[in-house]
Amino acid sequence: MPRVVPDQRSKFENEEFFRKLSRECEAFVATGTNLSLQFFPTTLQGEQRQLPTRDYVDFDRETGKVYLKAPMILNGVCVIWKGWIDLQRLDGMGCLEYDDEKAQQEDLLAQQAFEEVRRRVRDFEDRDRLHCEDVEHLKTTQNPVHVYTYTE
Repeated sequence: MPRVVPDQRSKFENEEFFRKLSRECEAFVATGTNLSLQFFPTTLQGEQRQLPTRDYVDFDRETGKVYLKAPMILNGVCVIWKGWIDLQRLDGMGCLEYDDEKAQQEDLLAQQAFEEVRRRVRDFEDRDRLHCEDVEHLKTTQNPVHVYTYTE
């Protein structure tokens, strides 16, 4: 199952869900969307991958606010949530942007996975064909077994 849809940009630009969330708004929850932002999620072993840079979490840009950026795959489309949160009121604004660079990487990974599956299917079909040919060859080259019975 691929992580991304075949034409991510088209889905991002044409679906109402993405059009709504790509406009900067005060609260995603008003649209019925809740996001759990993970800047650098832990690995399967529970190890932290890396600490987010100022590009992802910036407390210095404006006093009293934190500016955030969180890349993700949402409904099969590579996007980045960008926004800010007021540290006193705990409200803010944000929007989704299409992540063209990540989309290209994911498209390449999906294409490689597809090619690998095609290669495996071809290998399986070749082995199956050879096996069937071997069985047919054995049937035609072996002498039939004759059973003789002795009676007195």
